[in-house]
Amino acid sequence: MPLQNRVTPFGEIVATPERGMFTGNRGIVHDPCTKTLLNKRWSSPAWLTCVCEFQGRRREVMAQQSWTELFFLDEATSFAAGHRPCFHCRRDDANRFRASWEQGNGVTGMKATEIDRVLHAERLDGRSKRLHPLNEPLASLPDGAMVAADGESYLVAQGHVWRWSFGGYRTMGDALRDAQLLTPPSTLRALRAGYQPVLHPSATE
Repeated sequence: MPLQNRVTPFGEIVATPERGMFTGNRGIVHDPCTKTLLNKRWSSPAWLTCVCEFQGRRREVMAQQSWTELFFLDEATSFAAGHRPCFHCRRDDANRFRASWEQGNGVTGMKATEIDRVLHAERLDGRSKRLHPLNEPLASLPDGAMVAADGESYLVAQGHVWRWSFGGYRTMGDALRDAQLLTPPSTLRALRAGYQPVLHPSATE
């Protein structure tokens, strides 16, 4: 039976067989004895996106009283959920993200903890995902931005709108109505400033 550790663009953690391209964490949110989630869905404001393979290390998922391994379809999904690149296993990507985040948000010298504070305010509305107004046409959003409409999530990339699923994306033929922004605004500005997230191959087919 699949473990409950796959993250949707809405930030929900669910059980599904597909793993995805990235792992990550929000601190410890599971019981290693049962490999089930606790009631809380985060224990740290540092919500990270990590690589699935790093220096040959192997972990048994949710077996230790350490960080809870979560999985994402791709980096755009992790951004929509409110995560950022890890400075340990993805240092180069994390430094590029910070540089773009600073440029896009008009700040300098930001520590990771300071970025986390901004993201934490943008990602949550109580225990639920915070949705943000979309005050521009979908076509003007940078590649990697994600929006929500009618309970579904969509990626903007390659000049198209792609409907998200656990297994990948498929193109949308109809225009979306009343879409709201899933990607935190400060991360959206980082994308607009030039950070290029890793997208699932189905978004380029």
